Amino acid sequence: MSETTEILRYAQNDNEGVELSPLLPRPAAACKTVSMVQTPTPKYKRVMLKLSGEALLGPREHGISPETCDAIAKEIKEIKELDVQLAIVIGGGNIFRGAAGSKHGLDRTAGDYMGMLATVINALALQDALEKNDVHTRVQSAIEMRAVAEPFIRRRAMRHLEKGRVVIFAAGTGNPYFSTDTTAALRASEIDADALLKATKVDGVYTADPKKDPTAKRYDKLTYMDALKGRLDVMDSTAFSLCMDNRIPIVVFDLFQYGNIKRAILGESIGTVVSE
Repeated sequence: MSETTEILRYAQNDNEGVELSPLLPRPAAACKTVSMVQTPTPKYKRVMLKLSGEALLGPREHGISPETCDAIAKEIKEIKELDVQLAIVIGGGNIFRGAAGSKHGLDRTAGDYMGMLATVINALALQDALEKNDVHTRVQSAIEMRAVAEPFIRRRAMRHLEKGRVVIFAAGTGNPYFSTDTTAALRASEIDADALLKATKVDGVYTADPKKDPTAKRYDKLTYMDALKGRLDVMDSTAFSLCMDNRIPIVVFDLFQYGNIKRAILGESIGTVVSE
């Protein structure tokens, strides 16, 4: 028998019929190639994610939960596999909230600066969790502290995003009397984000506080003007106005259901969308 005949030989199998010799390539229909697996297409390519400081609490009453940071980092790693450019603004309410301090006699300006420093602590904790999950991350601070973070420079931030790095914006806007929600809207406008994702403890915007009012109904969609006129507490009016002026849709959703950040980026119907 010639070599060619040997290569093309079929081996008879009593149980499975005719089967190709191991020397031959398997039929294409029997192969699951990478090209056959469809990668979902994200609706938004450049995203601003707003996380509250309380998101890092986990089961604790105060401080930072390393387990919660790691869970958020793992979810963000999955998002990066979609080739999405991701920026993050994080609050500091788990450590210190300036507005709350002013109610106890603390000067509002001093309290707000203390709150900004708390956001830097959270940003460094989240950066550490992301880097441990092989997600390259940069922290940019609105208050210069070069030993721990880069100063905020818009073009540098956009270059980091283009190179696939996650950028965490810390220290708010660097000014008192501005919330981290406003910071998220401002930075989203500066980096030309396609959407602002507001990750919260509830699954959207309601007509009233669902924890206090069991009859409260969730909105699927809202306009910016409806949100402003209704004085909805999910974000402050400055943040809504900035997003409205720059036509940046806001998606409000529950952070604590794993995979929701990815679903929001893919454009799935979760939470509440605030747009024109």
